[in-house]
Amino acid sequence: MKLSLSEEVLSLLVCPATKKPLRLAAGSESAVWTSPELFEAVLVTDDGSHAYPIREGFPVIVAGEALSRKS
Repeated sequence: MKLSLSEEVLSLLVCPATKKPLRLAAGSESAVWTSPELFEAVLVTDDGSHAYPIREGFPVIVAGEALSRKS
């Protein structure tokens, strides 16, 4: 997966719900999140409370698009 953002821009992104910084999730960390739509990777808050999908290289950082934890 090629993220369409530079590291500098990625460091500026925050969760729209909590305003906490977002970071690219590690591979195994991405596996705990689910969505009805496919995603390539995940941006997650440092505390792991919220996550947002990356689709076609672009992060979807919209509160309504937040991922759910798998049960």
